Amino acid sequence: MRIALHICCGVCAASVVERLVEEGHQVIGFFYNPNIHPAEEYERRLQATRKVSQELNFALETGTYTPKEWFKQITGLEQEPEGGKRCEVCFRMRLAETCRFMKNIGADSFSTTLTVSPHKSAETVNTIGKEIGGDIFLARDFKKKDGFKRAMELAKAWSLYRQDYCGCIYSMRE
Repeated sequence: MRIALHICCGVCAASVVERLVEEGHQVIGFFYNPNIHPAEEYERRLQATRKVSQELNFALETGTYTPKEWFKQITGLEQEPEGGKRCEVCFRMRLAETCRFMKNIGADSFSTTLTVSPHKSAETVNTIGKEIGGDIFLARDFKKKDGFKRAMELAKAWSLYRQDYCGCIYSMRE
């Protein structure tokens, strides 16, 4: 199956792409993260994702970096805690764009690396993905079967840039 995979960062992509390829899927990566702040951080994460793309030999496309649109979408949610309603809006924005990307390239389904993080609720991410794409969303909890541990191993082996916050300015403050 051809899967359009939303990628939040290189570290998370490493174990998720590896697992999907081992399962026999063809992965087309889609780096779309208008939430990442500042722009220099966005570039560091994109470069790490490009390195993973080369290491694991999968196609990678980059969505448009639109932080102004992200700020517009989360207006009124600035004081929400990490993991709250602001994150849900952010997940929805990125997954909806990934679904559009999937349709444009003629892939069979879409998924996301977001669920490999121990800081993200796989249940929340998967619920939003199913609301957007129904059966064409590949719902997974990629942190299971030591997915996050494997991501850390590959990040170390490949000397990948590892961030210490989710990406948005509000998580950076926390």
